[in-house]
Amino acid sequence: MAKLSLFVIGFLATAFVIPVHGDQGQATQDKVSQINLHIGGGIGVPLNSTGKFAGVSGTFQAGAGPNLAKHHSIVGEFMWHGLPPNRNSLLPILNAICLLNPPANPNLPCSLASINATDNLYALTANYLYHREGRLFGYYATGGGGWYYRRAELKNFTVPSGTPCVPAWTWWGYVCQGGSVVLGSSGISSGGVNGGVGVTVGQASGFKFYIEARYHYSPQGGRISTHVLPVTLGVRW
Repeated sequence: MAKLSLFVIGFLATAFVIPVHGDQGQATQDKVSQINLHIGGGIGVPLNSTGKFAGVSGTFQAGAGPNLAKHHSIVGEFMWHGLPPNRNSLLPILNAICLLNPPANPNLPCSLASINATDNLYALTANYLYHREGRLFGYYATGGGGWYYRRAELKNFTVPSGTPCVPAWTWWGYVCQGGSVVLGSSGISSGGVNGGVGVTVGQASGFKFYIEARYHYSPQGGRISTHVLPVTLGVRW
């Protein structure tokens, strides 16, 4: 996924230096540029079932696409959203560690700090954008869908045989067989949808700042579903 992120950033950097067709001597106030670009970051808030196992983290988004008309655009977008594990997701692992390696073992202390875990959400979506711009301020609404991939990984950890099932193990990609935990897959992908609104500050036909709140949902193939609300600040042009 790191290569994918670098590809998207490189694409946007290249697109940024490509000159957009100007009016060449005529007024450009109402001229529609051929493409739209945006890049931004902010704070991501997990909601509903996701909020039971993950905390607030950073988020990043970047996208580009064609402008169909003055107020209508299509945007292809990449999003990364951190999902740092909280106590609810880590306590079952801690209990398993303590059962297998009691606190007397100095090499594997029985504490939350001893657990090495990561969790991230990646998305590639295609979205419709309806936007209105004034002389300085504007607003827009956007929505669409695409592919969502969530990877939750426990590093350097093996589940003890006979560990009882609780919902948190499903979050980490394990499955239940005969009442015990069995390793499944650390990554899961499925389709998903999103929708949100934003406001812009800047020239209607040029560079502008934006702030946006957008809700994303993905069922994640029947496992614990993904619900996040990233609030993003960035630039559009």
